[in-house]
This record gives sequence, structure tokens and C-alpha cells, in this order.
Amino acid sequence: MSALARILFGRRTRRRWIHLILGGALAMPYVFVGELIVGPFTNSQNLFSSLPHQLLAFGAGLPLAAITGVFPLTRPMSVAVVRALCGVDGDRLADGPARTRQAKGRTAVWFTLHLGFGGVIAGMSLATPPFAVVLIVLPLYAGLRGSRLDLPELFDHAWALALSPVAGAAMLAALAGCAAGAGALLARWAPELLGPTPEDRLAAAEAHAADLAVRNRLARELHDSVGHALSAVTLQASAARRVLDSDPEFVREALAAIEDTTRRTVGELDAVLGVLRDADSPGGTPVLPGTAAAPAPTLAADLDGLLRHTRAGGLRVTAAVEADPEALPPLVSREAYRIVQEALSNALKHAGPGTSVALRIRVVPDGEELAITAENPAPTAVVPRPGGGHGLRGIADRARLLGGTTECGPVDGVWRLHVRLPLGLHVRLPLEGPA
Repeated sequence: MSALARILFGRRTRRRWIHLILGGALAMPYVFVGELIVGPFTNSQNLFSSLPHQLLAFGAGLPLAAITGVFPLTRPMSVAVVRALCGVDGDRLADGPARTRQAKGRTAVWFTLHLGFGGVIAGMSLATPPFAVVLIVLPLYAGLRGSRLDLPELFDHAWALALSPVAGAAMLAALAGCAAGAGALLARWAPELLGPTPEDRLAAAEAHAADLAVRNRLARELHDSVGHALSAVTLQASAARRVLDSDPEFVREALAAIEDTTRRTVGELDAVLGVLRDADSPGGTPVLPGTAAAPAPTLAADLDGLLRHTRAGGLRVTAAVEADPEALPPLVSREAYRIVQEALSNALKHAGPGTSVALRIRVVPDGEELAITAENPAPTAVVPRPGGGHGLRGIADRARLLGGTTECGPVDGVWRLHVRLPLGLHVRLPLEGPA
């Protein structure tokens, strides 16, 4: 008995009943329009004085509701109400307007069913409880049996009066059963009619992939900028500690370099974290470093500072720049800076201070590619670092996104990194904003 009561009057059923009442309320404008359609054919002055006329107007209004169901906002509105009131798993419902003809048709069917079932249940909910209450209390109040309520003559019999409370309670139970059944049917059909189409799933997968790609790029930005800065600062502090008593001038230069490096890196870190906060906020759109909102370093503006800070950390860098950084496309200039930064950072981490690095940046003779080469003595042993090993992968990813190539490895006792970036900007993924 308790299970039946829960089915008929439980919290989920009550919420679905509210969903049906909302459908009935939405159906009323269509019923009024239907009255205008059927009125001339019924010769009725008052539509609501006749149940058949009401049903005719209701039936004439439902096709208009189906036409409304193809409008873009119908599906988001319906999905929001179903999620809130029908107890349907939100992952089984689509987000956003219906774009394809199939999705619009399914939405129109759902909207029509919602308003149809809702109009019937709402009408029953308005008419049935008052009549049922009258039947329940009819044996107790003789005045109700007068002609004022226009009750059937059947209730003049004692047996009918005795059974009228049972009939009233049965009518209320029947109303609850109809509402529970209609709500359960709509909840069952909702995933079929409001669920995502294959096109919706593809669009969601593409959006998710784009978001992951942006976050991976932000992770590379953090790795390259913050990782390089921490390596440089560590080596600069170590070198300054060793000559603290013998070379105060070098210590002052190292401390100044540490201060400048940390200040610049904190700015880059704030920019990247700001992007992540904007992406996680409601309606936020990820913006890559390098856009107007978060400028990123480039060869043209920051190469000299990068070389100066790296040399202050104890790395002997010989740089041959055989290209005009100002003439490079901004995107190539930005990615080339990060590649050079990571190459020098790797030399600092793996070869150690005092290592000589030969850096060459040039435009190949045909003028279509920028070539970056970094060479340093190959380390005799590399101590693996927890969480390390992402630098070369990040360089390869940056080159691949621009349509370039990467080669790295020991050659005749020298560790050589060679990257070629096309100047034609053959970007493989649509993730780049203007630099």
C-alpha cells in the first residue's frame, strides 16, 4: 500500500504533475486561437460552456503548438524544465537549440505531447477535485442535495448517497493515477525526443576536444615559461652561492637576474591562470596566451632578455640570428621563442652550468621556413626527474601545430635540436588566436 501511495503521491510524481500543469498553462494560448478557428463552425457564443467545443478548440490548437515546437528556443526551454521536474538524467538530454531537421521534428513532437497531456491533466485537476469533494461530503450536508448544484436524481436514493464518498475518493485516486501515468510516459519519452542527435554528440565531442587542446596548450605554456624560470633561478642562485665571498659583483648580477626572471614569470603565470579562470567561469571562453588579452613573449621582443638571463645562470650561449625577428609572422615568432626557451632550459637542466650552447636562428634559402638549431655537448648521464620529460614533447607539439618538423638527439658527441617552422602558417588545429 505504501508503494502504491508513493507511486501516486510521491515527490517525483508531484514534480511531474507540476510539469504537466505547466504544459496545460502553455496550451491555453493555443486553445484561445483554436476557439477562433472552430467558433464559426459551432454557433456557440461561449466556448467554455460546452465540453465538446472545448475539446474541438483544444484539438485545433495542438497543430499550432507543433509548429511552435520547431523554433530554436523550444528545445532548451523544454530540456531545462524536464531536468528540473521530471527526474530524467541530464546527460541523456541535449543542450542547445535543435539544429537539424530531425532534431526539430522530435522537439515539435515532444512539445505537442507535453501540451496535449498537460492540457488534459490540467483540466482534470481543475474540474475533478471540487466535484469529488462534493461527493465525499454529500451524505453529511442535506443542503447540497438541493437543485442548486443540479445533481443527478440518482443521489435521491439512500444507497447512492452511501456510495458517493467512495465514488469521490475513487475520482481523486483516478486523477492521481492519470497524472502519474502521464508524467511517467513523458519522462520515458523525453530522452528519445529531447536527447542528443548524432550531430549533437559530434559537436559536443569537438567542443570537448577543443577545450582539452586549449588546456594542453596552457599546460605547455606553464611548463615552458615557469619551468625555464625555475631552472634558471636555481642555477643562478647556486652559482651566486659558490662565489658569494670571492665575486660580489657576479652575485649582484645574479640576484638582479633572479629578480627580473621571477617578476616576468609571475606576470606570465597570472596571464595563464587568468585564462583558466575565464574558461571555468559560466559562459567563459578560453583565450590562448598570445592574444590581446594575454600577450606572450616573442623572438622580436624578448630574445635578447632570454639570452641575457640564461647567460647569467652560467650557460655560455653563442647566438647567431640570421633572420629578422620583426619580419616573422607573430605566431611563428611566439612559438619560436618558446622553442628556444625550452632548448636553453634543457641545456641548463641536463648539461649543467658552464656548458656552451650554439644557437642558430635562420631563414632557409628558399625563404619558406624558419630553422632553429641548438647544439651543446651531450651529457654523459641524465638523472630522470619526477614528472619530467615533457619539454621535447612540447617542442614537437608546437612545431606540429604549425606544420613543422623536429629532430633531436646525440650526433657525434653533441646533443642537437633542429626545428623547422613554415612561414606560411600551416596551422593544423583551429586553436590559435591572433598574436
